[in-house]
Order: sequence, then structure tokens, then C-alpha cells
Amino acid sequence: MSRYALPLVRTIIAALALAATLAQGQTPPPAAAGQSDSYRDRAKAAAAVLHGWYDPERGTWRTTGWWNSANALEAIVDYTAQTRDRTYLPDIANTFEKHQAGHFLNKYYDDEGWWALAWVKAYDLTREPRYLDMAKAIFEDMKGGWDDTFGGGIWWSKDRKYKNAIANELFFTLAARLHRRTPGDGGSGSYLEWAQKSWDWFAASGMINAQSLINDGLNSQGRNNGGTTWTYNQGVILGGLIDLYEITRKKAYLEQAQRTADAAMHALSGADGILVEPCEAKGDCGGDGPQFKGIFVRYLGQLYGQTHARAYADFLRRNADSAWTKDRNEAGQFGLRWAGPFDKADASRQTVALDLFLAAAR
Repeated sequence: MSRYALPLVRTIIAALALAATLAQGQTPPPAAAGQSDSYRDRAKAAAAVLHGWYDPERGTWRTTGWWNSANALEAIVDYTAQTRDRTYLPDIANTFEKHQAGHFLNKYYDDEGWWALAWVKAYDLTREPRYLDMAKAIFEDMKGGWDDTFGGGIWWSKDRKYKNAIANELFFTLAARLHRRTPGDGGSGSYLEWAQKSWDWFAASGMINAQSLINDGLNSQGRNNGGTTWTYNQGVILGGLIDLYEITRKKAYLEQAQRTADAAMHALSGADGILVEPCEAKGDCGGDGPQFKGIFVRYLGQLYGQTHARAYADFLRRNADSAWTKDRNEAGQFGLRWAGPFDKADASRQTVALDLFLAAAR
């Protein structure tokens, strides 16, 4: 079989697996079909524009970075699962084929975590073992970032100069998700042990402040550095806590998730109730900041799916409506500020809009 035929065969197999999954009704029905369908229509439009930035030769998205492409991939997987639209299924397989030799590893543990979580979802979508195997291989590398400095936790990068929130949130969430997809997992060295150990360390680290918001990381003395409360730090933690709640049925995990989500919606929104990234006031969030809000709403949507709290649905739909009407140009591209005005377009901004519409459609 030629090297060109193999990816095609795998894509066909993945499509058949996806069809079987969808036929079994594993995609949850919308709570309010008419309204949810309108957000799905918006998601479809946003996904089509995002696809215009996809580079099939490189297997990443133009105009954005490496870790951002992992989030674009996860958004596409979510879109495929939630809408039953198979249009972009080949992109998932192609991205894997282009980069599997390097195992999606680099010097940053948080970058690795984003890719691992995306491949867990790709496995859920297609049931292809290679995706889950890749996520597990990435986790093995991330484990190397854990040491006893400040009592535990993984470093942000392999330079070992900074322990921060996002790398540890990703590690925690990934461990919990791998446990749930590994039959018989338990005991010493298991994914479950890592999930519980990493959460216990994080909860005691001081990075969760008195307002239940999460600051950026730890200072050189191992204390909360008072850094920016980025929206994505309030988001990823929700995923791990929800998974740990579903594993243990201990309400304390879900209650912590709700405290952080509620605090973020209150403290990181404008008077109009529209989510604002702290860097937006400067008018420029660089290459990373535009990605953050989509991560928060992705996980807030998951929390809504668990709790069915009306406040979460209202928040997501209010933001989705604002982005659609105030932050979209004639080309169907979305900008940085969901309250408007539109500034400029790139794959990161488009990905977060897709995340938002998918969350609003739950």
C-alpha cells in the first residue's frame, strides 16, 4: 500500500466509526432545538471560515501558533461530534499524520497538554486507538516535569524556571480523562493517582485566590505571584474537576468548579455581561491572548452540561449573540472583542468564536 493510500484508508475507517457512533445516538439532543440549531448554524459558518486557514501540507492552521493549532483541532473535533457534519474529518487524520513522528512534543509542557487533550477527543469521536495512544505518550513526557519543588506540580517548560497554573491544570485534566478511558486503571502510578495527586497539590498551592479565581502561577518562593487571572486558567480547571467528580461522585469537586466559573463570569465580564480578556484593555493580546476566551467557554459549556444551571446557558448565549452581531465582518470572520468592534481576523480569533457557538448550542 502506498504512503498516500494509508491515510486515505484510515480516514475512511474513521468516517465509518464516526457514522456508527452517531447512529448510536451518542451526541446529546439539544435542550431547546430551535435555539440550539441557530447556534449550530453559526458554528457551521465559523468552522467553514476557520477551514480557510487550514494548511494541509503542514497540518496546522495559518496565522497562528503551534499550541493554538491544537485548540483549533479540538474545536473542529467538537464541531464534528456536536453537529454530525463530517466535512472536516480528513483534517483530523491529516494533522495526526503530519506530526505523529514527533509525538507532538516540544519544550513546553502546556503545549503538549493541549495536543494530548485534543487527541483524547479525537479518540472519543473516531474510536481510533492511535489517538488515545498518542495522548498517553504525551502524558508520559509531561510526567517528567513533576518534581518536589514547592511540594510538587509540573514546570511550565523543560527549562524548569516557572511553575504556573495552566501547565498543571492541563496535566490534571489529562490524567483524569486518561483514567476514564483506561479500563482497570488504578493504584500506584495510575492515571487516577496522578489526577488526585495533581489536584491536591494545585488546591494547596495558593494559585486559587480568595475570590476563587486562579492567578497565573507561583513566584520564586512558591507563593501565588498575583499574576493575571487569564480566562483560560478559569476554564481548563473546570474540565478536570468535572471529570474527578464523575469518577468519585464527590460534590466538593463540582462545587469548586462552580465557584471558579461563577467568579470568572462576574469578575472577567463587562457591565454588559460580555466576557473580556484582561489584555483587551491594552488593545493587543499578542499571539496567545486571543485564544483564551474560547477555552473558558468550551469548559463552561461542559459545566453547563453537568449542572444545567440556567446562568451558564444565559451567559454563553448572551456572549454568542454579541459576537455574532457586534464582532463579525462581512467575510464571516470574528475579532478579539465579543462586544465589538471587530479588529482583525486570524485562526485563533475564529477558533474561539467556534468554541463559543458550540458551547451556546449545548
